[in-house]
Amino acid sequence: MATDSSNANAPPAEVAITPATTLTLQAELPSHWSMADLQRHLGGIPLERILVAPPPGYATEEDVIRLDLHEGRRCELQDGILVEKAMGWYESMLALLIGMEIGIYLKSHDVGKLLGPDGSLKILPRTVKIPDVSFISWDRWPKTKLPRRPIPALVPDLVVEVLSDTNTKAEMAAKLVTYFEAGVRLVWYIDPETQTAKAYTSPSDVTEIAVDGVLSGGDVLPDFQLSLAWLFNEADRSGPE
Repeated sequence: MATDSSNANAPPAEVAITPATTLTLQAELPSHWSMADLQRHLGGIPLERILVAPPPGYATEEDVIRLDLHEGRRCELQDGILVEKAMGWYESMLALLIGMEIGIYLKSHDVGKLLGPDGSLKILPRTVKIPDVSFISWDRWPKTKLPRRPIPALVPDLVVEVLSDTNTKAEMAAKLVTYFEAGVRLVWYIDPETQTAKAYTSPSDVTEIAVDGVLSGGDVLPDFQLSLAWLFNEADRSGPE
């Protein structure tokens, strides 16, 4: 066999060596689980939303921060598993419109602070959620200035989630349980497909709001109301009226 003498004496190619990273188990998952089991555990969400580095059960909030800062990927953390947040441009616009209306309300009702769809919150140990909109009352807001990092351990009074195509019923039902376990008082699920909403005061106490109905702030945002017809008309209009 002929040998390329010019390559035979060439120095070996450099190989980048990455220092070993010590992983610490964050949540015990059954050792016999397959990806199908993991997918079912997370509510049947699409596999592309489940990250496998770090391995499921080993992810931490530091991984959430790293992916956001260096890869622009927004992930929630549940049971040591990184789950990419599902949100498209239309859902983002609806969340922004809802946040704007709550922001207007807060100018005349100084009852707390508002976070948008980049507001990652550690609501339980080893659990990070990224509501599309969240309101935190002054009673829950720290009296000292919060550092920008790490992710703050704060539980919102109100959580707003705008449903996306890849959200499943099982996923959102599990989120409800987690939110209320953490101490959230009110959860709104906005459904762009039906232009309706559901307001929860517990995982089992729900008020369904029809397309011509109004979302109420209840005890969390007294006297606040948001017309769903206005919300979706504003999102869908294509120019000045």
